[in-house]
Amino acid sequence: MKWKAALSLIISISAFAYSQQMDEETAIKKLLEKESATWRTKDVKGHADCWHIQPYSRILVSLPDGQTIDVPPTVMKNQKPETMGNGGFAVNSNYKMSIAKNNAWVSHDELSTDVEGKRTWSYEIRLLEKVNEQWKLVGQSLHIYKREN
Repeated sequence: MKWKAALSLIISISAFAYSQQMDEETAIKKLLEKESATWRTKDVKGHADCWHIQPYSRILVSLPDGQTIDVPPTVMKNQKPETMGNGGFAVNSNYKMSIAKNNAWVSHDELSTDVEGKRTWSYEIRLLEKVNEQWKLVGQSLHIYKREN
């Protein structure tokens, strides 16, 4: 009889842990979608709210021509609307996550479509930390590539 109680406890703990992991993954995906949407709608405050800049924060962008842009992280908190996106939308897919307490490492693919229908593909790596029980971006790396069709 004790083994049934122990098995039941193990199953309950496993289900709870899985549920918590799924909640964290959902919260992270919502943050990344918010960050993407606020960029495109020029929502300066909303976009800044997605970020928690640290002394070790870094934002790197690699372009299809091999050029690399090292974006100063403070830009994410002090954005000017004219330097932000111009509408359109993005679809993220192929999420892969490693979540450890208050830190997360996430990779995903992104397909961005601007208001004129031009599409841009990228692989993205995002670094997050939990601040006051909310996930925030502390760094990212975007690798834009040309898709052969």
